[in-house]
This record gives sequence, structure tokens and C-alpha cells, in this order.
Amino acid sequence: MAATPQKPAAATPRRKVSRHRGEGQWAAGHFTPLNGNEQFKKDDDGLNVRTRIETIYSKRGFDSIDPNDLRGRMRWWGLYTQRRPGIDGGKTAILEPEELDDEYFMLRVRIDGGRLTTRQLRVIGEISQEFARGTADITDRQNVQYHWIRIEDVPEIWDRLEAVGLSTTEACGDTPRVVIGSPVAGIAQDEIIDGSSAIDEIHRRFIGSKEFSNLPRKFKTAISGSPLLDVAHEINDVAFVGVDHPEHGPGFDLWVGGGLSTNPKIGVRLGAWVPLDEVPDVWAGVIGIFRDYGYRRLRTRARLKFLVADWGAEKFRQVLQDEYLKRELVDGPAPAEPVERWRDHIGVHRQQDGRFYVGFAPRVGRVDGATITKIADLAEAHGSGRVRTTVEQKMIVLDVEEDQVESLVEGLEALDLTARPSSFRRGTMACTGIEFCKLAIVETKQRGSQLIDELERRLPDFDEPLTINLNGCPNACARIQVADIGLKGQLVVNSQGEQVEGYQVHLGGALGLEAGFGRKVRGLKVTSEELPDYIERVLKRFEAEREDGERFAAWAARASEEALS
Repeated sequence: MAATPQKPAAATPRRKVSRHRGEGQWAAGHFTPLNGNEQFKKDDDGLNVRTRIETIYSKRGFDSIDPNDLRGRMRWWGLYTQRRPGIDGGKTAILEPEELDDEYFMLRVRIDGGRLTTRQLRVIGEISQEFARGTADITDRQNVQYHWIRIEDVPEIWDRLEAVGLSTTEACGDTPRVVIGSPVAGIAQDEIIDGSSAIDEIHRRFIGSKEFSNLPRKFKTAISGSPLLDVAHEINDVAFVGVDHPEHGPGFDLWVGGGLSTNPKIGVRLGAWVPLDEVPDVWAGVIGIFRDYGYRRLRTRARLKFLVADWGAEKFRQVLQDEYLKRELVDGPAPAEPVERWRDHIGVHRQQDGRFYVGFAPRVGRVDGATITKIADLAEAHGSGRVRTTVEQKMIVLDVEEDQVESLVEGLEALDLTARPSSFRRGTMACTGIEFCKLAIVETKQRGSQLIDELERRLPDFDEPLTINLNGCPNACARIQVADIGLKGQLVVNSQGEQVEGYQVHLGGALGLEAGFGRKVRGLKVTSEELPDYIERVLKRFEAEREDGERFAAWAARASEEALS
């Protein structure tokens, strides 16, 4: 019998060979650049661009700048191109970089620990007036940012800054950014431990060194021995928080993996106690893990928080000990809950030495060069040679004798720099916004200043601690997710059906030992014009419904959507 003919077997579809190379981790042997940023960093270290700025670009002008330097390596020296004037927020994500770029730069001065002498402050003010059209914003990372900087003037600005011990080295870029610290380190009466020497040693050993000048992305550090937890340690890549160990005495509790932007995460404790003299080595170990194991394939996952989330605290600590420190860390306690609701050091406070420090509040961090120079003059006239910037866009004058305090406070008031601010003046922050930032969608600085005035007029008796943070885009430079009222800039539709500037609202975020992210009410968006009405309405409901001693964040977590709308 003839065999039944068999149908030919169907051809097996060929599987596409994947060439995915993991997450681009150097520790896994993945050194081939997987995106343009990694390629330009491999082609030439960002620190090397300074020579080209000094010898070529500053002499031949803006048009001579190589694109990979312009939008990449120049950040290693604190330089970003600013937004070209007249481009509205609706075009932010549409235009090409060269269409958004102005021929002027933002230049960031790094101020580690927020520590300045009055001489340094005066030089900052003079540079502002001579080269930056008077701009000199205080950031929420204790830096100062100029705008309208010409490339031709950069070498001269560097010379003047460096002559007084300041720099812009690694103020931006995929580098170890400014090390923020308690602005009252070494002077506050309630301080657990002074971390200043660790900040100095990290700066001396590692800032400007090619050991850590090619990271997957930026790396943010906080070091504070204040019981007020005054450096937003929960949202830094690494943080050293002052604690008193029952056996070993004062030292630091180690946190890693915090950060905000579009994927916010609260840092995690490793449960390790670090003595002061070991902080720089432990810092180098943590940033070394980031350099070697950090994810370099996608920029959206190239922050330490993603690695920490995948590994967990236990594995992270084990790798830190085994591969980088070559020793065990000591277990230690968590920080105590702060007793103060405000953490910004505003007002008049006695120092360890019996003198006083005076914290004061500019409007949303916006000052100008002339005012900065006057602050230096005023501080010196009242016996001080030291000032500080804070992570809340505020400033502090140190070392004031008791009989000089009231005169200093009055002098500051005359400059619209109050040491006795309302809750609204004290608690409102704003990022750079659409005025200069190429990522922004809405205006922030002027809006924040106007909001302060309007709320002070409408709610003159409101005195609860409250933070209102305005951000021009989703990237959270102004920490919107951890504010009582966080405002994320976006275009919204008003009652006439027109697309206008507005904000998505986050309510009830907080830092501290009860740190958490704000609540988003479904569909709650507010136009810029409606903002004062909305905040007034919500705060009146808070005052009417709150329980005794209840904070705004706690009320917002339990309030009905109707009450928050």
C-alpha cells in the first residue's frame, strides 16, 4: 500500500537574535556605549572641555562650539544653554535642541555645604552685575545660578571665582554634584555632629577627579548632623544623617537611593553607623557602586535609585562592604524625629559660642547681584564675615553679637529679605521656570512671588508651617512631590476652552521621618489665574476641618476629594 504522502513541515520562523547588552553596567563588562550620552563621555572626559572653552570657544564665540560640548560636556563646568526668549511652553517638547538654545548660558556656582565668606558673596554679586545682567538665584541645593552668561566671559568669571576659593567644577553633568550640608554646621546649639570636615575631604579628594567624572547620571549628596534633618536627606542619592550611637557616640546614619523627578523614590536606610572620619571613604564606596553597577543603557533609569530598588538595602550594603570598603560597617540607630516643624533656620537663633545667627527669606530664591553685594556689606557692618545658603532657597548670616541682631534684622527688612516671614513667604519655593529653562512649560518665579503676596493679603492670620513648591515641568527640581502643596507646571484648558498655563496639584507630601509623596486628586488641575483662589479655598477647609495639632499633610491624606478640589 502506498504510503500516505506527508505534508512538508512548516518552516520554523527564525528568531530574531537579540543584541541587548543588559543595562550597560561596567561591572558586568558592558563598556560599549548604548546611547549618545555614553558615547560622548567615552570619546572625551567632560572635564577636558575646560581647555577648549578657554583656548577656542571663548575666543571664537558661540558658533564655534562643538555640539557634544555645547549640550553635553560643558555641563561638567556648570554651563547649560538657556531657553531662547519668546518660545512658549507648548513648544518645549516639540522643538529640536538647537531651536530652543539661546546663545547665552546658565552658569551654576557650586557652594558645598552652603558655606560662604562675605568676600566670596561680594564677588558673586559683582560677577552677577558685570556679566549676568544682575541675575543670581539661590537654588534648593545651596548653589547660585547666573543667567545671560556669554561664552566669551566664562574664563574671566572662573578666574574671579577661583581667586576666592569658589568654582563651577562638576556643578552639572553626570558627576558628583554639590555636597549639600547643614547651613548651621559647627554653630548650632543642638547639633549632634559637625559634618563640615567630611564635606571638605570629599571635595578635596574627589571633585574634579576623573575617578568619578563619568557616572551614569548625576549623583547628589547630603551630609548633616542637625537634629532638624535640614538637608532633605530622603531624596538624595547618598545621605549621611547625624545620630548618636549608644556605644560609639555621634556619627552618621547612612541612606541611599533617594530622588524625585518623574519616578520619585524615598531613600532607604542601610542600617549602618558611620563615624565622621570614615564618611569620605564610605561616600566613595557608594558612588563607586553607582559608577560601576549603575544602569547606563537608558537615561530614564540611570539614577542610583533604580539600582537600589532592584537590589534592596541588604544587597547594596553587602556589595558596599565586600567589594568597596573591604570591611563590615557598624550597625546603628535611625535618626530621632525632629521636634521642629520648620527645618530652614529662619529667624534669630543663639549659637554655641553665645552669638547669634539670623536666617532670612528672599522671594522664591530670587535675588540679584546688587542685593547680594548689599547682604555682604550688611553682614560685615554687623560684625559677621560668614553667610550660608540653605536647601530651602534661603540665607543665613552667622556670628552676630546680641546688640547687633535687631539692627541687622531691620537692615534685611529694608532689602525685602525678612527674618520674620509669613508662612507663605517662608514656605514657597520655585524652580527656574520657562524664563530660562529649556525643559519648562510654565512660568514659576514671578508666579510664586505673586502668590505669596496674594495669600498674605487673603489669609493674614494663617501661621501653620506650610510648603508650596512650584515647578515648571515634571522633573521636580522644586521638589513638588514632597511639598504640602506641590504644583507641577503644564498646559491646561480654562473655562473658555483655551489652552493656558496651569498646574497639576499634589497635596500632602512631606519630608522627615514620615516622608511621603503628595496625593493627586483625579483630574485636579488649576490654571495660573485660578491658583490663589484654589489655595485659599483649600487652606480655609483645612482650618475648618483639622484636628488639634494636625499638620496639613495629615489632613490632606484623609480629606475627601471634594474638600481638596
